[in-house]
Amino acid sequence: MAATEATQAADEAYDVIVLGAGPTGENVADRAHAAGLSAVVVESELVGGECSYWACMPSKALLRPVAARAEARRVPGLKEAADVPLDVPAVLAHRDEFVSYWKDDGQVRWLDSLGIDLVRGHGRLAGPRRVVVDGGRVLTARHAVAVCTGSRAVLPPVPGLAEARPWTSREATSAKTVPGRLVVVGGGVVGVEMATAWRALGSSVTLLVRGDGLLPRMEPFAGHLVAESLAEAGVFLRTGVEVREVRREAPGGPVTVLLDSGDEIVADELLIATGRTPRTEDIGLDTVGLAPGSWLDVDDSLRVTGVTGGWLYGVGDVNRRALLTHQGKYQARIAGAAISARARGVPILESDRWGAHAATADRLAVPQVVFTDPEAASVGLTAAAAEQAGYRTRVIDQDLSAVAGASLYADGYRGRARMVVDLDREVLLGATFVGSGIAELLHSATVAVAGEVPLERLWHAVPSYPTISEVWLRLLEAYRG
Repeated sequence: MAATEATQAADEAYDVIVLGAGPTGENVADRAHAAGLSAVVVESELVGGECSYWACMPSKALLRPVAARAEARRVPGLKEAADVPLDVPAVLAHRDEFVSYWKDDGQVRWLDSLGIDLVRGHGRLAGPRRVVVDGGRVLTARHAVAVCTGSRAVLPPVPGLAEARPWTSREATSAKTVPGRLVVVGGGVVGVEMATAWRALGSSVTLLVRGDGLLPRMEPFAGHLVAESLAEAGVFLRTGVEVREVRREAPGGPVTVLLDSGDEIVADELLIATGRTPRTEDIGLDTVGLAPGSWLDVDDSLRVTGVTGGWLYGVGDVNRRALLTHQGKYQARIAGAAISARARGVPILESDRWGAHAATADRLAVPQVVFTDPEAASVGLTAAAAEQAGYRTRVIDQDLSAVAGASLYADGYRGRARMVVDLDREVLLGATFVGSGIAELLHSATVAVAGEVPLERLWHAVPSYPTISEVWLRLLEAYRG
């Protein structure tokens, strides 16, 4: 049977049933199928999921021209030519192309090429190893059901907010026109990236943050440098404020945001980027003894705890371990290996923390890039998190502008690098970089953290000259003294 939508009414049995055809679900099915198991994917929206159509791909398509122009403005011989407004229709058309015009034909063809079945509709658990899809189709799993339904933006309980129909990340990445005035609530990744993009596309942007800084999950200096750049770009940033009420008198009309300070801000659109909730509220969790709408607690093999028989897996955003597409795909590889091993009766070595069946990187080596100007990237533990975890640490900071490669990259380069060292083992616990062009620098740090590479061995990993990567040499020199 191909990945086209089948319509049989009879119950069907598969080795693995996957709920959700985002990157996580696709990869669970792919890994299970590669191990010789039959797999079916159930999806009620577009195959490819949030990342392909409303998150990673469209947001980065919007941000790439912004970064390219900003970098060109800092390069002699280009700065004058680059000092022009962005071609908004071209940027939005580029975004539309990267999301395949919100059509999933290509993703369906990929599933079809693998021999993985696709069932369109909303799937719900109906007891152990059983899934019922809208229309009455019933699927049973011989070995595993993997819940890969992801997460969605959640609106805080602010009076008038829901009625005002604000943007969430979906609307912010798919909007067809540029709002004249945009208020963004939230200082996390979505908030700062969308403030960056829409300001560059012509919006007057106000960014409201409840805390005292941006990017709270990263080292504090990351948020400080991004905040400086946003202010220079013309974003009006207010920290330490909360939204008390929202009013919108007519659909499509202006929206008024009332703050706890008593101030009022009037805008054309309001983006709420303050958190996410699992898409588990209507998938039949109650039929297997779990609370509807809850995050799924899982072990390191991604198997849901508290479910008799060990057949249910929660992979990707639904387990709240690391709400990132690349971590969901990583978890999918681990879950696929664990499902196939258990199906063959192969023991799972849970004590092997870096083995094929343990998603250890979720706890110790999560990489993330924020595509603002400057970019911010981190992996592993921050200095504060490492201290809280009980490690004996040393923190090494380096001004990236002092590196020859950074000076060549752009005039007036601003950036900073930090590594957090476990003094007892002399390995990296974490690293953070902020600056232009540092996104591709992160994987070397990820290898060092996940591989627990001794610093004495890193000393022999010679960075090419003149590149921004030479910051590694400067960090190690500072550590050695």
